[in-house]
Amino acid sequence: MAYDNTRTNESIRAKELRVIDQDGENIGVKSTEEALELAREHGLDLVEIAPQSNPPVARVMDYGKYKYEQQKKKDNSKSKQVETKTVQVKIGTSENDLEMKAKRASKWLADGDRVKLELYLRGRAKGLGRDFHRERLDRFLKFISVEYKVTQEPKSGPKGLNMMLEPQ
Repeated sequence: MAYDNTRTNESIRAKELRVIDQDGENIGVKSTEEALELAREHGLDLVEIAPQSNPPVARVMDYGKYKYEQQKKKDNSKSKQVETKTVQVKIGTSENDLEMKAKRASKWLADGDRVKLELYLRGRAKGLGRDFHRERLDRFLKFISVEYKVTQEPKSGPKGLNMMLEPQ
């Protein structure tokens, strides 16, 4: 039996069909029995590809291979959703922790995801100045091992500075 409402072989109801052979050439209008016989001679299936036309159009083809190629096209058309991963860094984060977080961010960038870098500021850290904050962000960025581009320069957010990185 056919999948997804596509009629094949004996499930085709029309009495006459416009038949297209496996090479894509139009053979003409034939009875369903003649078209089925032609398909069986070649060891292939008769697949109704345009049931709404008059007479319906059927093609001689390997239906299993056809369905496989259709599924492959469908799977390839779905592009990977780009996710935004977040890395949160505080002013006092140690070098070792920065390196570990940067390694994780490098992996995400290598996988094609965006990385949002948040410099989390609390209390007195908010008043230390923009140059000091930028230096802390640069300390983190020097540990990232893959090529990246900065798509959003550091800007103030509700809890500190935010910066967006994307793979090159």
